[in-house]
Parts: sequence; structure tokens; C-alpha cells
Amino acid sequence: MIEFFLQAYSLPLIAEVRFPSDYFSEYPQQIHVGKETAVLFSRQPGYYAVHYKQPSTQASTPVLVLNEGKIAVFAGEPQPAITDTLSPVYTQPGGSLAVPTGLVFIRFAENIEVESQQAVIHQAGYEIAQSLAYAPHAAWLRAKSGKISDALQGIPRLAAIANVENVEPQLLMERRERY
Repeated sequence: MIEFFLQAYSLPLIAEVRFPSDYFSEYPQQIHVGKETAVLFSRQPGYYAVHYKQPSTQASTPVLVLNEGKIAVFAGEPQPAITDTLSPVYTQPGGSLAVPTGLVFIRFAENIEVESQQAVIHQAGYEIAQSLAYAPHAAWLRAKSGKISDALQGIPRLAAIANVENVEPQLLMERRERY
């Protein structure tokens, strides 16, 4: 008589693997700024920006403060308790950190006034945030939703408007002395 022993092996228990949440999945991975000599900005993991509604009493120390203290950049992941607006941080090839503000600059051909293009700008999902008296063919826009992510995602729609010569997001960076 032959006996068979069936021995079952099971793999050791592995701790649950969690991947960090992509808090900024609605933001583009890359932003092209400029026309002829475009600069490519890439989303920088491990950083986030807080756009304060009120003066901050943030417990952690920011790695960068911009716009007279209205925007702070922190290393790590955002805390769930933050009620201010959050955005990702981008870097350019030189490594400088850049934070989108939600404003987008648009410039039409010189003979086209921005005010005459309000309907197509509105149709693209934007509104005029600031007209420029010295350049009636240019203006700062913001997404109608008020969301920074919508402002960045809609840039191709603005660029497709007839007679648009340039469209680029406002990105704030640390001020550096030029020598």
C-alpha cells in the first residue's frame, strides 16, 4: 500500500501594499510654456502647493513661499485637513519649482481686441480676469469654474481660437538674481 501525503504550502502574509494617492490626477503631467522656444514644465512628485484663503498658521515649514505669503510649497503629501486650495508643483529643466496660479495669459494678433473675443473665450471655458490697458489684444484669463486644474487643462482650447498668437499659464517661481 502506497500512502500519499498532501502537504499544502501557503505564502507568508504580506503587508497590504498601498500606493500613494495621486492628489493631482486632474492636472496635466506636463505644461508647455512659450511658442518658438517652448519650455517644458513637469509635475514634481513629493511636493504640493497651498494657495491660502486666509493668512496661514501652518504647522510645518514650507520649502518655498511665493506671492507675498499667499502660496506656500511643502515637501511630502498634503494633509486631509487642509481646506485651502491645493495644486501640484512643477519643475522646469533647470530644476526650479513652479506653481500654477490658475491665471492664463492670452495674446491675439495685434489688430484683434480681447474684448471682441469674449464669446469664444467664454465658449472655451474661460472669463477675462484682467484686461491690459497697454495691450488691448492681450489679457489674463481664468477658468469659469475657478479651478486651477481646469485653467491648465483648457489651454489647448484657447490656443485653437482663430488669431491667437500665444497662450501660457502663469507659473510662479522663486525669484533669482541675474548676474
